[in-house]
Parts: sequence; C-alpha cells; structure tokens
Amino acid sequence: MSVPYETAACEPPDSSDSPEEHLARLLGRALNSFELPDETIRRLDCALAHDGSLHSAHHSAGLHRETYRHTWLLADGSALTLWELVHNTAPGSEPQHEVYVDEEELRTATARLPLPPEAPDFELPVTAPAFTLPAVRHAYIPDGSPDHARRLLRRAENADRPDAKTAALLSTACAHRITQAFGRPSRAGRAALCFSLYEHAFLLGDGREVSLWEVEHTVTPDGRHMCEVYASEDAARRAMERRATQDR
Repeated sequence: MSVPYETAACEPPDSSDSPEEHLARLLGRALNSFELPDETIRRLDCALAHDGSLHSAHHSAGLHRETYRHTWLLADGSALTLWELVHNTAPGSEPQHEVYVDEEELRTATARLPLPPEAPDFELPVTAPAFTLPAVRHAYIPDGSPDHARRLLRRAENADRPDAKTAALLSTACAHRITQAFGRPSRAGRAALCFSLYEHAFLLGDGREVSLWEVEHTVTPDGRHMCEVYASEDAARRAMERRATQDR
C-alpha cells in the first residue's frame, strides 16, 4: 500500500524549501508542538538540510493513521529526528497532526488511537536520510556565532575592515570555527615575528560559508597588540606585508 506524503503535509513538499520552512510547517500544523523541549528547537535553528519520509500507515473502515520521519542535518554534523503522527480518529474526522521527539513517545501516542486492531499495518524499513546540501569545508561549533562575529568586528582597528553589510550577514550565522593560518611576511626581521593570522569561518543557515581574516600584531608605536580584520586572506596578507615594512 502506498500513502502519499501530501496526506500529512496539507500541501506538496518542495525540495527547494529551506530546513527552517520545513520545521515551521511541521510545528504550525502539530497540535502538541508546544510540548517539544526548548533544547530541541534551539538545535534545529542551526539545521542545514531536511529529509522527510513516510514511515508507516494503518487504514481501516474510513479511519487512517500515518507516521512520518523528519530528519534534519545540523551544523555540527549530527542529525536530529522528529516523528509526525497524522490521524483522523478525532470527532469530525478532520486530520490531526502530532509531533514527538522519539519513537517510544510515538508508539505510546499511536496505541491510544481508536483504530481496529485487526486492520493491516504497513511499515517501511528505516533508511538513512538523503540530504542535499553544498559541501562544507569545516567542522563547525554551533555556539554564539553572531556574538562572536560582532566582537571580532568591534575590535578591528583598520579603516578598511568589513562593512555593515557583512556584519548584517554574519548576524544570521549559526556556527563558526577559528583556525590559525601560518606563513609570515616575506621581509625577515624582528617585526615579522609579531604577526598572527586567523581565519574565522562562519556557517550561514543556507549552507554558505563566509570567512573573515584577523591579523594580530604589535607593530604599533607603543608595542601594544593591534587587531585588524579583512574580508579575504589576500587582503590580510597584503596588510601584513605593509606592516612588516613599517617602523614602530
């Protein structure tokens, strides 16, 4: 027996929809979405991709029940699954939607439905979700990324630092990673040893990656540490070259 996904979704799913749109529709139609843990919703804010599929169905005497598995790929590489129960056993036979965080809760809710026990049950094997998303270069940390971007840009002292448009874009970041880039300015000498270069890579909700390049150095009149931030590695390294030829 084949049961169309549209039974549960109220509208045909669109593979081009974002993970946020899939989640919003699921929570919007589920009568018990307010019972989901806050931590679950917080983790789903960083989802990169969504996969939904029919898991099982039960039809008899005009009554039906279907369960759907919704899985999101998160920024840290893990996956999170929610289970949707759809049935028409309530008075009026209108489709009812419920959502649960694990299969045990789903089974408990399903067992309460007034469906004939002799009706055949259709169940599909659990398969790995099929995610489609751009390749991601880094393993990211989904923790306070917009704040990290704001702090980085706030401490930048160079006049040609990234503009407000970049700051607004990074306010939507859901994860980030910091790595040190090695290599010094070509001019040898004491000043060249005072440089550090870091890549701050940010992952946006649509899977795009945006990097800022931070130069830290002590080539200042009083020898204090100075932070400069650039939109590209080339710009950052050119700035290092210029600084390396300066006298304090």
